[in-house]
Amino acid sequence: MKDVASRARVALKTVSRVVNGEPGVTPETASRVLGAIEDLGFRRNESARLLRTGRTATLGFIADSWANPDCSAVYRGLEEVVRSHGYLLYSGSTDSDSSREELLALAMCARRVDGLIITPTAGSHDYLVPETEAGVAAVFVLRPPTIDLAGTVLPADTVLPDERGGGRAAVAHLIAQGHRRIGFLGESPQLLAGYAEAMKAAGLTADPAWTTLDASSLDHAPVTAVLCADRTRTEGALHVLAGLAESGRMAVVGFGDFELADLVSPGLTVVSYDPTLIGRTAGELLVRRLAGDGIPHRTVEVPVRLIPRGSAEFPPPDTH
Repeated sequence: MKDVASRARVALKTVSRVVNGEPGVTPETASRVLGAIEDLGFRRNESARLLRTGRTATLGFIADSWANPDCSAVYRGLEEVVRSHGYLLYSGSTDSDSSREELLALAMCARRVDGLIITPTAGSHDYLVPETEAGVAAVFVLRPPTIDLAGTVLPADTVLPDERGGGRAAVAHLIAQGHRRIGFLGESPQLLAGYAEAMKAAGLTADPAWTTLDASSLDHAPVTAVLCADRTRTEGALHVLAGLAESGRMAVVGFGDFELADLVSPGLTVVSYDPTLIGRTAGELLVRRLAGDGIPHRTVEVPVRLIPRGSAEFPPPDTH
């Protein structure tokens, strides 16, 4: 910094103000300092900054699987935001293994990341309570975390698609096509709640057997339509139903869009959401939290929309 100050003909404090983005420096002086930094190849000593501020300007993103396109899209949106605020982003994946998630998250915390963004597995997230209490900011994306300790509140934000609204819209759409026996394939409580609300609004009662289906049983399930809770289950349903005769085909709505969903025959009707927006929203929440935003932790739901493509736009077989 002394070399930079000498070359730019300014005080050492002026260099410090420019490097740290502090006010009180004219544009001309700042330009001269930045030019000297470029000429001399000056680089900030991050270890020294950690000692001074207690922050590393690093974040960790934990995906459940890079094979999941949603995780890649979340990462893109997240990186777009945090990089513009000077953060370096580490990343890793768990392959949906809860023990691997815990090891990865704690390894990142041991390296003093300022915050974590996690696509959570189905396991407990109690392990994060001491880390968040020690000051690590956390945001969960796509799914909420699971806490087993009674009365424990995990101080973390959550960014999700509006599953309840999506489930309600999907089932209402199927009912409008004439379907009354509608199945549910998945484990999402919020999607199932939306399913139940739409059925109740239409004066229909769901048989419990309709909401405990799995893909392998669809070819003889007592339903004429099904809402699939995620991409994996949607693909499983399509594999099974592809072999059914035309007269026995089942209406399908998937939650979450994916590449080529419009090219199957008929095109797949989906409830779509924007995972890149989820990543950007998570990044903005985390940056604000690290800047000292004192507002309570919260859950943010990004909007969803129904995209009809043909797989759900026909009446049940008994009304053909």
